[in-house]
Amino acid sequence: MITGFFMLVGWMVSSRLKNKFKKYSEIRLSKDLTGADIARLMLADNGIHDVKVISVEGQLTDHYNPVNKTVNLSQDVYNGRNAAATAVAAHECGHAVQHAKAYSMLEFRSAMVPIQNISAKVINFVFLAMMFGAFAIKGLFSFDTALLVIIACYGVFALFALVTLPVEFDASKRALAWIEDRGIVTPQEHDMAKDALNSAAMTYVVAAIGAITMLLYYVMIFMGRRD
Repeated sequence: MITGFFMLVGWMVSSRLKNKFKKYSEIRLSKDLTGADIARLMLADNGIHDVKVISVEGQLTDHYNPVNKTVNLSQDVYNGRNAAATAVAAHECGHAVQHAKAYSMLEFRSAMVPIQNISAKVINFVFLAMMFGAFAIKGLFSFDTALLVIIACYGVFALFALVTLPVEFDASKRALAWIEDRGIVTPQEHDMAKDALNSAAMTYVVAAIGAITMLLYYVMIFMGRRD
């Protein structure tokens, strides 16, 4: 029930985000710069010359890859000449700036990625084991042991989600400051870019609340069994 609730909230936030971007994508930027232009300009202004800006498939698939140093922009953002494309492109470059300046929270999150991936595989195995009755074999895998593993995994998920929040908010802060200082947008366009980024940030907030809630849910189950 808890999972279903957060899936519903996540869907609502995601739909709102898509509607915002669709709305702001229809308003052409007065400077007539594409998202790719914005990204390259922001990287250059920050003295970053070893990061490539490339186009990728999909919608809202934009991301910065610190491994191969690429700013990956969806085609709508890469070619877009609007406030939404400007906001997204500058935000992803904000992550590149964080990487170049060794921003501690980004480094911490990057270090957690392998642990996050392992935790996801472990928890999937535990849930499959529970589904197929692994506990029927006495002494092989107790329910309390399974709960402790689940709690540990959700602890990793919650920590990762919490660490992601300052990383994302800081990237947006850097993006908006650069956009304003560079005079890339008009005051109206700046407000639209800020609104788009705030909507995007809500997806991470919902994810963090969901991860913490699931962690507490399983902790309460475990504590209840020990009473």
